[in-house]
Amino acid sequence: MKQRIRRIFISTGEVSGDLQGSLLVQALQRQAAQRYLELEILALGGERMAAAGAKLLADTSAIGSIGIVESLPYVLSTLRIQRRVKQQLRQHPPDLVVMIDYFGPNLGIGSFVRQALPQVPTVYYIAPQEWVWSINRHNTERILQITDRLLAIFPAEADYYRNQGGSVTWVGHPLIDRVQSAPTRAQARQQLGLDADQLVIALIPASRRQELKYVLPILCEAAQHIQAQLPQVQFWIPLSLEQYRPAMEAAIQRYGLQARIVSGQSQTVIAAADLALAKSGTVNLEIALLNVPQVVMYRIHPVTAWIAEHLLKFSAPFVSPPNLVLMEPLIPEFLQTQATPERIAAAALDILCHDQRRQEIQAGYQRLRQQLGAVGVCDRAAGEILELLDTALRNRGIT
Repeated sequence: MKQRIRRIFISTGEVSGDLQGSLLVQALQRQAAQRYLELEILALGGERMAAAGAKLLADTSAIGSIGIVESLPYVLSTLRIQRRVKQQLRQHPPDLVVMIDYFGPNLGIGSFVRQALPQVPTVYYIAPQEWVWSINRHNTERILQITDRLLAIFPAEADYYRNQGGSVTWVGHPLIDRVQSAPTRAQARQQLGLDADQLVIALIPASRRQELKYVLPILCEAAQHIQAQLPQVQFWIPLSLEQYRPAMEAAIQRYGLQARIVSGQSQTVIAAADLALAKSGTVNLEIALLNVPQVVMYRIHPVTAWIAEHLLKFSAPFVSPPNLVLMEPLIPEFLQTQATPERIAAAALDILCHDQRRQEIQAGYQRLRQQLGAVGVCDRAAGEILELLDTALRNRGIT
């Protein structure tokens, strides 16, 4: 007798969630084929997930923010999407739900599933980083209340949620898998038509709309300072979303940068670079895994920063993932008022002009890699998800 199709719903948002979701969709399909299972994967995500084979219920790749003030423009669109998705899930219940990052919206999705579809198991993959900057236990408890299995990407994350009573499996970081197909520096330069000795800096300012306002101008002014000192430099900007191109082009012209924008080649641009100037985020880990030195910065709305510091008493030892994983200041990072073009440019020039500084960072990257797990992360995560799905269906008497 032919088995029924297994339906999995994956909920994520932003550019990084779309990337991680696409890698998971591909792995789920590989693992399902080995088990002779047929999957239907529905999702909130973006173009990458759709290309991997998921059926999108809504495109959320451009819906995302960091901060209280920054989230306000997305409230209504998020609520509309959530209302539509909840109706879809109620009418056509999935067999399992996977949540990837996207904290606020996924709390809403997870709470709904718990209340309306209590028989449907839930998995949190790439959970919010409460293990780093939890203000109190409240958010941790909410995450665990809506999660049957948490798939951790960092060892410290696994320990934190396990100690809080969660059912946790450490699978490793999915970027370990992604960089296996990355080009070498020489290959990347050949693909981009760059000479071997050309000085190249990857400029990575934005995957969220708010970053076009708070991050892009600072990084471009820092690049302007670097260009004044090193006139031979070329800046390459990999687009995270095509809709950001006009803002990027305007910034290049405003600051007089020798820069080129490319779409769909982010990994190639990073691999070809001598240095990356980047916003804080998942991309910092990809840069590290590609062995490229980097300087990291981030700014948010001043009101959000004031609330976080004075009302929420927020503090974290570091913000960029490489520094967080190692719990040491491996790469320079500049936040809020410290994130000035002059400081960023000085740190970049220090790395570019001193071999020892570059070697220190790259030696740290080797230690970092050991903290991110072995190759096969996405297939391990997919295997855990399908095992949980199989157990849940057997307990309900479904084959």
